[in-house]
Amino acid sequence: MRRSLAVTGSATFFALAPGTVAGLVPWLLTRWHPGAPFTHWLPVRLFGIVILLAGTAFLVQAFTRFVVEGLGTPAPTAPPTHLVVGGVYRYVRNPMYLAVTAAILGQALLLWRPVLLVYAAIATATMVAFVLAYEQPALARRFGDEYTAYRRAVPGWWPRLTPWRGDPV
Repeated sequence: MRRSLAVTGSATFFALAPGTVAGLVPWLLTRWHPGAPFTHWLPVRLFGIVILLAGTAFLVQAFTRFVVEGLGTPAPTAPPTHLVVGGVYRYVRNPMYLAVTAAILGQALLLWRPVLLVYAAIATATMVAFVLAYEQPALARRFGDEYTAYRRAVPGWWPRLTPWRGDPV
């Protein structure tokens, strides 16, 4: 896949998938109106901003890896040519899903809206089910021993403290 096509595909998928899950649905649930005045529990709300920004930054970095390293997109319809194991993927196998969850939780704390905590739990359970039922088997078929070695070395949901530096094969 040409890099320009990978950029376009990744940007489109970014807007459609995480943009919907972490942006549109929280907006539909809350209209981004705070559940209490902003001064209510200010430290928690500021922590929400930090989590939201960190989640967004990690999500952008993870998507960028697919273009730069994988020469493809995260979309199942235009998968990467190479297994993506660099950047944040050296710490955890599913940084996009964790980043989306962080963005939703950050909004829940910032806006002080418990409905977003419930939504975060439902979205996370859905993403975990997708990974287990589709993504892991598809990656194992596509990348074989390379993915198996990576999967053994890098946890799926709880990040490593140090980056994985091993050769995937």
